[in-house]
Amino acid sequence: MGDYAVFSEETAVIVEQEQKKLRQEIARQYVDCRKRKKMTQADVAAAAGMKRPGITRFETGRYNPTVDMLVRLAESMGMSVEIRLVEKTEEKQEQNS
Repeated sequence: MGDYAVFSEETAVIVEQEQKKLRQEIARQYVDCRKRKKMTQADVAAAAGMKRPGITRFETGRYNPTVDMLVRLAESMGMSVEIRLVEKTEEKQEQNS
């Protein structure tokens, strides 16, 4: 078996919640960019070499995007992807304690 971190049930719930928030935030940022660029889902799909239903699933939160997909979507809009790790604020640290 692979070397995977073993989480408590409580930690697993926190990780799942954080992943959901990140997916929602990424989709929100993408939709905002797409609309600012005045592009339709079909426009982005054509430029990214993807099918429009995949774009729809991503935008509605029914698909967890890969980094490859995010890069293709960003490139289709003349943008790039930036992923950063940031320190948790005290408020977030207290909520997770």
